[in-house]
Amino acid sequence: MLLRLLRAYISRETLVSLLKPLRLLHRKVRTFFLFFKMSQPTSPRSSAPTPPPFDPTRPAIPISYPIKTLEELESRSYFDSFHYPFNKSSVALPSGPSGLPNRPRLIVCHDMAGGYGDDKWIQGGTNPNAYSIWHWYLIDVFIYFSHSLVALPPPCWTNTAHKHGVKVLGTFITEWDEGKLICNKLLSTKESVEMYAERLVELAVALGFDGWLINMEVELELGQIPNLKAFVSYLTQRMHSSVPGSLVIWYDSVTTDGKLYWQNQLNEKNKPFFDISDGIFVNYAWEQNYPKLSAAVAGDRKFDVYMGIDVFGRGTFGGGQWNASVALDVLKNDDVSAAIFAPGWIYETNQPPNFQTAQNHWWDIVEKSWGITQNYPTVLPFYSNFDQGHGYHVSVEGEEVSDASWCNISSQSFQPLLPFTDNSTPDGIQVHVEEASYSGGGNITFKGDLEDNADFTARLFQGDLLLGDLPLHFVYSVKSENNSRLGLFLNFVSTLNKKKSVLLVSWNSNQFSSKFSTVIRTRQLERPGTAPGWVIEESSIRMKGYRLTDIHAVCYRSKPEFDEKIPKSKTSQDNSCAHNSTEYYAVLGHISMKSCGQNSNFPPSDSWLVEGQFIQWTTGSEDSKYLSLKIAWKLKDGNDSAYSTYNIYVEKLAEGKPRGHSYLGVARVEAFYVYDLAVPSDTSTIKFIIQVCGGDGSSQKLDDSPVFQLDTEA
Repeated sequence: MLLRLLRAYISRETLVSLLKPLRLLHRKVRTFFLFFKMSQPTSPRSSAPTPPPFDPTRPAIPISYPIKTLEELESRSYFDSFHYPFNKSSVALPSGPSGLPNRPRLIVCHDMAGGYGDDKWIQGGTNPNAYSIWHWYLIDVFIYFSHSLVALPPPCWTNTAHKHGVKVLGTFITEWDEGKLICNKLLSTKESVEMYAERLVELAVALGFDGWLINMEVELELGQIPNLKAFVSYLTQRMHSSVPGSLVIWYDSVTTDGKLYWQNQLNEKNKPFFDISDGIFVNYAWEQNYPKLSAAVAGDRKFDVYMGIDVFGRGTFGGGQWNASVALDVLKNDDVSAAIFAPGWIYETNQPPNFQTAQNHWWDIVEKSWGITQNYPTVLPFYSNFDQGHGYHVSVEGEEVSDASWCNISSQSFQPLLPFTDNSTPDGIQVHVEEASYSGGGNITFKGDLEDNADFTARLFQGDLLLGDLPLHFVYSVKSENNSRLGLFLNFVSTLNKKKSVLLVSWNSNQFSSKFSTVIRTRQLERPGTAPGWVIEESSIRMKGYRLTDIHAVCYRSKPEFDEKIPKSKTSQDNSCAHNSTEYYAVLGHISMKSCGQNSNFPPSDSWLVEGQFIQWTTGSEDSKYLSLKIAWKLKDGNDSAYSTYNIYVEKLAEGKPRGHSYLGVARVEAFYVYDLAVPSDTSTIKFIIQVCGGDGSSQKLDDSPVFQLDTEA
């Protein structure tokens, strides 16, 4: 714990120099307190029982956790864990070139309070203010870092990063005296080196992430260096053969002469490790000329040099924190890559005025310095409900199914590229990702002042989607007040660089005729069960041979005489007196794009094999008892499911009569663990419903979904 606190404020070089006197002091203090404790009389009051140690083989709420010892790694005991199947990521990287782009790249290394906080709860936690990252369009590689031997990325990070085209690495780290002992065993023979490397490869393949950061922060004997090189080389080769496009990144730590001496640049002391891996994460205490020197040493691999930037500012060039762009600007100018370490500084230090605003502000600084690195949409179908992975309720297709607070980074949808505004000037339209939703737990809200004949546009997505023969079909949901209206503005470019702009709006207006190549009137869809106030707009457009490059939202007003044709929300009807105001308010609930005819045809319920496992009943009050079990499902034909999202509901039937269904959560694999479900004593049957969800945002009807039924007397 002491080391963790010190790491937050002191650079590792300083910490290493302080370590010996700290350990001596620790031993003396510990000896004193042990003597003092033994001198005290035994308290007659019994102490609270010590909780049993974590047993990963026992059924429990699924969590992510690291591997802490070489013995665990060697034995492959992780694969015997009850939690292992839940830790598999379910979202693959988009198809296309598997390698990294030939340009300066951005690594983000997540290090927060030892890792495995709110993100460890695979099926979701209860903290609506949990930390997350949503500026994925600025990132090329995400590293999950902790100070355990093997940091396995929780699947929520891998799922969301992959969705946005970002590779994910785990961390293998040895440090302090314990790390020396580990290295003595790891590097003892050529066979041991290859065996442990194989274990790391197996974990990455099984859990679906893309490689490793290797951080050997220990002093080594000179005679151990050849086997260390063999370990890095063998791991890199085996990762490449097992996972095309995978990466092994070396951290600038131990040198080729066995000294733990951070070089803060690429040079002859660490280049041999760079030569046998996919890149180097350079320590963050570099000086202004080091990036250029490192690029010269790297030659044609200069983009594989990732110069570190510690956001906490511990000895980092430029000071980190709100001045992180000082370092980024130098790296961009010197044409090398960057590695941002611990961006959770914003969250951990409670930067004002609040996390949402501070996070958007900090990443806006990064964007202005570094630029956008990821484009989407690039494939169809494309769907976004703007969910950031936390909130106070959950909706499904306009219907609220839960009012409980929650967090689950796996639930993040494609994130919009909204420009940052500090709201210091209240004039005009303000754009926010907010929590009330049509689907999931988020939306984009536009509110402010807008004159009758004015319009306002906001960037949503920057894509690279080549269109074919079939028309492109759009569906989006809107909730608005008074005569506030919301449309979509699309930019296209042909192979001959011919540009076209298309506007999708719910009514035609002369004010747009000179601004856009084409204005298309949308149609309103009627969807039974949609919550009041939501309007579903749809349209199709044929643009064969063009690329969709940008999607913007357009805020405007309709004419008074047209308002009667537009369904109004309850809020709109109750505030009709504000009809002539310039006040504007509209909400974009989701966007769905697919080729015409590209529909979700869900497998019928009887095509699934659903079973309950590890069923356990416990006694509650006289009026209830509690049920825990694992629900697992798979297609009967043996094929892998094409779906990666399942909403889980429960119905409690009394004498065969349903009481209505309740939402339990969301599964990203074909399993869900139910823990301590309260079952009233008069319940005869429990029915669990697995609602299959498509990549276009559609959901199977509950009556057509697979189920598992359990007799309470069983």
